[in-house]
Amino acid sequence: MRSPRIRWTVICIDVLVLAADQASKALAVAAAPHGSRGGLVWAGLVRNTGASFGIGTGHPVVITVVAAAALAAAVSWLARTSRPGAALCLAAVAGGAAGNLADRLLRSPGAARGAVVDWIHVAGYPAAFNLADV
Repeated sequence: MRSPRIRWTVICIDVLVLAADQASKALAVAAAPHGSRGGLVWAGLVRNTGASFGIGTGHPVVITVVAAAALAAAVSWLARTSRPGAALCLAAVAGGAAGNLADRLLRSPGAARGAVVDWIHVAGYPAAFNLADV
């Protein structure tokens, strides 16, 4: 990432992904949609204390440490890549990882034990997810 233009683009992508994720979660929590399962995609609030598909539920501190390590790895790879396409993709991954890590650190029941807010449901897909996951 030697190019200043790519660096600024990466920073903007990170911030936009994080902001969109947190704003959508705030709207989902405020609306508290229960979901109606009417159609291909619907909104329904789920608080996930585990990782994908609920893996690790009951071990929130371990999941938080793993999430922080994943974010650190994405940022490390991002800092070392010389390919603009890879940098842009890693920026989106880092922004999403930061969004879910923010939930784990800042949402109830407390630091390193918080639940990620998932709210997007797709017919035929077994788990709810959020914009950070996309």
